Amino acid sequence: MFDEVKRNLYLETDESLTLDKKTNLLFEQQTENWQLAKNGYSSLKLVGKKIFEFDDFIIEAHYNPGRIVSSSAKVDEKSIKERPCFLCINNLPEDQKAVKIDDKYILLVNPFPIFDKHFTIPHVQHIPQTIKENFKSLLAISEKLNKDFSIFYNGPKCGASAPDHLHFQAGNFGFMRIDNEFYSILNKYGKLINDSNEYTTTAVTNYLRNFISIESNEIKPLTNEFMRIYDILSEGLNDEPMLNIICTYNNFWKVIIFPRKKHRPTYFFEEGENKILISPAAVDMGGVLIFPREEDFNKIDKETVIDIYSQVTFSNDEMSNLIKKLKV
Repeated sequence: MFDEVKRNLYLETDESLTLDKKTNLLFEQQTENWQLAKNGYSSLKLVGKKIFEFDDFIIEAHYNPGRIVSSSAKVDEKSIKERPCFLCINNLPEDQKAVKIDDKYILLVNPFPIFDKHFTIPHVQHIPQTIKENFKSLLAISEKLNKDFSIFYNGPKCGASAPDHLHFQAGNFGFMRIDNEFYSILNKYGKLINDSNEYTTTAVTNYLRNFISIESNEIKPLTNEFMRIYDILSEGLNDEPMLNIICTYNNFWKVIIFPRKKHRPTYFFEEGENKILISPAAVDMGGVLIFPREEDFNKIDKETVIDIYSQVTFSNDEMSNLIKKLKV
């Protein structure tokens, strides 16, 4: 597939360099030489922020107008078919460069950033956004990028603006609140599901956005446990269960799975003053809500934040039912 590229897409680097070093070189080159990316990262200096304090954690709200395209993306089947895929290699902008990760994935600078360093990691082939067959790739990429980055996956029906093209994303570790709050959240809200020499599975409930986590330093048992959780979430469904995933690697993997019950809250579909353009994905689940419209950011309050999460994530009752099924 790499041989089919119609132009010199790949950044020239020393092949002996690690992926994280190549990633930094790519970021520097793109933000200096690609005007769209240069403008995108300059605009981050103007992002508005609100802080909402809860008993044991914090939620941030960001006004980021550069994310309007992603947040408002039409992801219905008709719209997807009618537009060219913006992640296919030969549809990428002329000034965009890439770094090869392996034979299947490339790494691109995201020109519409949320993070100080924000990357998109598309598959080289135009295949659907699915995680079950590609979970090991997520783990492998997170290990290569190492502790400086959080890697995340948005399901095709809960945050992916390109549900027709398999991709992950990466952002600098520590930007999402959950990166550093993870263990304090587990200590307060966690319920141990499985604890073996190979992996630990914990369910977090009675929390603003309930989730399941798996920790392990071995790919095989971690993958097997993820598949077990995936299959339980898939019961009665014909499609992939709605979920977002955040994955980090620092000598071991930490995988956070957010089961979802809805793509977008009711606010998204309102008209006039009642409308709030918010389309929660992994970053929002990680504790940073993104608002591309200033009028929405100005009126957001703690009560609305709570309601947004309650509409799109599993309730305590739904988590309790899931926990019963997960206990071995």
